[in-house]
Amino acid sequence: MTRLWHPFADMAVVQDAEVVIARGEGATVWDEQGREYVDARGGLWYCAAGHGRAEIADAAAAQMRTLAAYDTFERLANRPALDLAERVSALAPFPGGAVFFTSGGSEAVDTAAKLARRYWHALGRPDKQVIVHRRHSYHGMNAYGTSLAGIPSNREGFGMLIPDVASVSHDDPAELEALFTERAGTIAAFIGEPVIGAGGILHPPEGYWATVQELCRRHDVLLIADEVITGFGRLGRWFGSERLGIEPDLITCAKSLTSGYLPLGAVIASERIQEPFWTRPGTLFRHGFTYSGHPSACAAGLANLDLMARERLVERVAEMEQILTAAVAPLRSAPLVSEIRSGLGLLAAVELHTDARAADPGIVDRAVHACRDNGVLTRGLAGRALQISPPYVITHAELERVAAGIAAALETVAASAAAA
Repeated sequence: MTRLWHPFADMAVVQDAEVVIARGEGATVWDEQGREYVDARGGLWYCAAGHGRAEIADAAAAQMRTLAAYDTFERLANRPALDLAERVSALAPFPGGAVFFTSGGSEAVDTAAKLARRYWHALGRPDKQVIVHRRHSYHGMNAYGTSLAGIPSNREGFGMLIPDVASVSHDDPAELEALFTERAGTIAAFIGEPVIGAGGILHPPEGYWATVQELCRRHDVLLIADEVITGFGRLGRWFGSERLGIEPDLITCAKSLTSGYLPLGAVIASERIQEPFWTRPGTLFRHGFTYSGHPSACAAGLANLDLMARERLVERVAEMEQILTAAVAPLRSAPLVSEIRSGLGLLAAVELHTDARAADPGIVDRAVHACRDNGVLTRGLAGRALQISPPYVITHAELERVAAGIAAALETVAASAAAA
């Protein structure tokens, strides 16, 4: 019996039934039996530069031979952390950003939420504590992320870990405005993904972010852009905020920062947020992690960003956007499909009909398994859709294989459902 407890897994079903991924190259991975798959999910959204990039591995290995790890608490620093902070700040969609490193996206969200509350406390407004999120959102699974989960099943059984949160519609700014008015003086920040990811790859309506931004400014609420998925090129710009015209106070990021080669996340704080902490001695943000600014992870991040810039991978995403949209368009007429969402970078969702999902709650999982049988690794999103978020190096032919594999899988699942 396996001793590995898998995240987000029904272990009564998964134990001893693992698909063991053994190696990868570009947008392709192989399991231990030698079976080949197109990695349509990009790992867990993160594999921007592709699998098997030796230069990233070599950079991390070289750093490990010199200084594998050391903390960055108080005055301590290391050169990779200093250099990567400069690089990330320069890429951010606002000037002069300060970069607080974490070990991943969940830690970044907890950091941003705590920093938002601490910011208002430092300004003498301690009543501003509530963090507002959107329904269908996903912000990791630490304490704040769980409490801010817009996917109800991600909160089930845990209780309310952090009480000072509130939720609003994912697409209706009027509901947000009403909440801001009702809870005036108590709201610290609004957090949102530029494009909702794990909740189903839901695009914002036209003008949504401009209205949200205006509301936050008018009501003196900080705006946190959760770019754990969209940061570092997924939407064809270095940050999704740039693509969608968002001007945040804080940005959370992770995943494509290292293309997943080592765990690393970050919070980028605007000059507004920095002001009370960087100019007033004795005003501390008492927060941090053992591996904040881990030198080997930061070395991997630098090598990854070097590679992405050299190969113009962010620009490539913008070019591949139309190719992905064209490849998945025929799936609109595939069995069980109700909607295809694409047109924002290398990101797409294949949504299954509500009636089919109601009749068979496991139908999305069965579609995922059928895709795997057809050589495509995808993932179910919130029990409603199939995820497409491949490495930025994926080819036109591989995107066609993804679409063909999903189409064949849906034919199989639909035939099985009809027979049942």
